[in-house]
Amino acid sequence: MPELTSTDAQETELMRHIFYGNLHNLPSLASKIVRIFTSSTFTDTSMERNSLMQHTYPKLKEYCREKHGLEFQVVDMRWGVRDEATDDHKTTELCMQEIDNCQRVSVGPNFVVFLAQKYGYRPLPTKIEEAEFRNILSVSSPDDARLLSLWYKLDSNNIPSLFCLQPVSSIFTNFTNKAHPRLMEEDQSQWWETMGKLNRAVRVAALELLNTGVFSAFDNHRYNWSVTEQEVVRGILNAKDQVDHTLAFFRHIENINIGLLRHSMKFIDIVSKQVDEEAQRMLSDLRDVRVTAVLPESSIIRYTVQWTDEDGLNKNFHAEYLQNFIETFYTRLIELIDRGVGQQKGLASNRAYTEILQQLHVVNNFSQDFQGRTDVLERVHNYVQGSSKQPLVLWGEGGCGKSSMLAKIVSESNSWFSSKQCTPIRLVRFLGTTPDSSSIGPLLRSVCQQISYLYDVLDNAIPTELSQLINHFKRLLEKATADKPLNIFFDSLDQLSSADGAHSMSWLPPILPNHVKFVRKK
Repeated sequence: MPELTSTDAQETELMRHIFYGNLHNLPSLASKIVRIFTSSTFTDTSMERNSLMQHTYPKLKEYCREKHGLEFQVVDMRWGVRDEATDDHKTTELCMQEIDNCQRVSVGPNFVVFLAQKYGYRPLPTKIEEAEFRNILSVSSPDDARLLSLWYKLDSNNIPSLFCLQPVSSIFTNFTNKAHPRLMEEDQSQWWETMGKLNRAVRVAALELLNTGVFSAFDNHRYNWSVTEQEVVRGILNAKDQVDHTLAFFRHIENINIGLLRHSMKFIDIVSKQVDEEAQRMLSDLRDVRVTAVLPESSIIRYTVQWTDEDGLNKNFHAEYLQNFIETFYTRLIELIDRGVGQQKGLASNRAYTEILQQLHVVNNFSQDFQGRTDVLERVHNYVQGSSKQPLVLWGEGGCGKSSMLAKIVSESNSWFSSKQCTPIRLVRFLGTTPDSSSIGPLLRSVCQQISYLYDVLDNAIPTELSQLINHFKRLLEKATADKPLNIFFDSLDQLSSADGAHSMSWLPPILPNHVKFVRKK
């Protein structure tokens, strides 16, 4: 018998993870999109990003379409963030949302970072927990405290309460007033000056709180880190399976002429005509320590180039480097795309796996924001742990949140089994959400495939004729054991086609076998 490859072993483990109804670390559903987030500082990588936009992205778009039937998309937040986002301080939040979107929908690569010698823009925190903000005020000078209190207002509706940075236009009313360019320019200039004062105020206070032991090192860091670092943390450091989804390009410019400020400040952080050593330390820690700790060298592409006093970097002087960069970018993206497509094809062709995965995603989507109804949760908990052999029905008026309630029950159910010797199984179907959950025949076949896998029954014995299929389903329920109890959750019976007597529930035994619980929503 041939040995399992690492890919085979991963697929086997993933299959088990999904068939058992685990809700954490779910892989994405099969996608038709390659969507990458490109992270970088702005002024120092414009030459590379422009070249990618002009030469490489069109080729990748064509490759994805012609080779795999996929759509290629790029998210570069350094271009075209609208004024309204700047006014509401939403830029960083939008970046984080886009990274999440890329990770959620992309086949293969989803995040590429370009790190050079510029740490970049360090934004103000937009939301600060009330207790933390009051600590900041307590160690601030009177002038700083007044300025912070002017720009941060308490939102007590949030739990916990937050002090939120107010829109720029709430104080500088012409900040986005394009009808009066001169007034807009004046207000924008005033805001940048004010933002500098606010940044200094919170950083001085954060450092004081660190020195007095109120803040941890990370608490202090949160008031100093750049947008780019926050993107890298989200896109690489805290991501899963980085090797399959991320790349890092490091570029070092030798002999930067710091005295030529007009150019050098585009490529390295400058404060008072000197290199910003604090920013350089933070960049070095991110680039040379933390990223290299999670990415293998094979996922990091390094370049060293020479400075030129004509623009610092110049596409003519650095033509050879630039050509190598865009060709390497293309090649490495192709490798990740092909690998991602191959991984997707493996299990995506398994109809039962795809069905179960879709259902588990529905559970997570419905349950993530659900709050309250602990009384109902407790009653279902008692049913699942109790001796009843009858199905349990959740009943309520339409629109009262029963589907979300059922999803919450599903997400909580495994925690009700405390024994380490017990491996509870969640079998869930939100009826009508997929073709295989919309009519009784495909539904029972899918359920039988899942139960067969879980209890080591050959699934090639699953009948196709409905009456035989129903009997087979009932026999499979008897496979449940004390150490592998079977908990079945069905939502929205009314969404199941009424054909073949599906709504009569004759396909479900009125008395359930031992170690089986059945919860459905009416």
